[in-house]
Amino acid sequence: MLVSATFPVLKTERLTLRRLSIDDRQAIFALRADPKINEFLDRPICKTDEDAIDFINKVNDNVAKGNTRYWAVTLTETKTLVGTICLFDFSSESSSCEIGYELMPEFQGQGIMREAAQAVIDYVFQTLKFKKILAFTHYGNQNSTNLLLKLNFVKSIETDKENANLNIFTLHNNSASTEG
Repeated sequence: MLVSATFPVLKTERLTLRRLSIDDRQAIFALRADPKINEFLDRPICKTDEDAIDFINKVNDNVAKGNTRYWAVTLTETKTLVGTICLFDFSSESSSCEIGYELMPEFQGQGIMREAAQAVIDYVFQTLKFKKILAFTHYGNQNSTNLLLKLNFVKSIETDKENANLNIFTLHNNSASTEG
C-alpha cells in the first residue's frame, strides 16, 4: 500500500519531526555508527560519511515513492537532530503499518521518543486512518519495550517467525474499532 507522497512535518511541544536531508549526514552517521544504538538492530554499521549519504538518499527515494515515512526527530529550539522515527510496511488489507525509531544515547530518558512516537501514532490513526500499528523489538531492548508499553502497545505472546529474538507489539486504534 502506498501512502500520499506529500510529506507531513509533525510538531510537538519540544520537537519538530521533518524529512531527512543531506545536511543531516553527520547526525545520521552518528546514529547508525553508534554501537549502543545498533546493539539490538540487525543492520550494517555506518562506516563512512558516504554510507550516511547513501542511506539518506535511499530513505528519501522510498518516501518519494510513498513506501515509507521517515522523520528526523529534532529539538525545535536548537534544530538538533536527536533521533529518527519511521513508518513502513503499509498494508491496506490489515489497515496497518510498522513503526521503528532510534534516539541518540545522550537524549534517552527525557521522554523525547515518547513525545515523537505519540505524534506519529496520532498521524497514523487520525490522518492515515489505519487501524493498527506494529512494532518489533529485540527481547533484550528493555528501553524500547518500556516505551511501547507506555504508549499502550500490547505485547504478543508470539515472537517474530523470522527472528525469535524479536517481540511483537501491537497498538489498535480504539476509535476505529467502532467504525465500518
